[in-house]
Amino acid sequence: EVQLVESGGGLVQPGGSLRLSCEASGFTFSATPMFWVRQTPGKELTWVSTVNPSGSATSYHPSVKGRATISRDNSKNTAYLQLNRLRSEDTAIYYCALDPRGIQRGQGTQVTVSS
Repeated sequence: EVQLVESGGGLVQPGGSLRLSCEASGFTFSATPMFWVRQTPGKELTWVSTVNPSGSATSYHPSVKGRATISRDNSKNTAYLQLNRLRSEDTAIYYCALDPRGIQRGQGTQVTVSS
């Protein structure tokens, strides 16, 4: 059974940072690209970032490029999303997923950016 468990969200002031984690199980993590998507209330899931299976290639949505870093540790079956210089518009539930549309995703972790 595929399981994706996100953690690391919270309340942070504008300009702050958070590191999100995604612990994966139930599939061959080291052979699978990983995705982060996010959702704000009343809106669709939006793709945020992708990392290839080895971690050597990454891509980012323009809204987070330069402020986010996706990475992975295949020895720990864990993917990460480092978010810096957070803005109020980054407030959302963040999910790790096995596809860019977030069809197969975890339960999510809430990120709230507010002063």
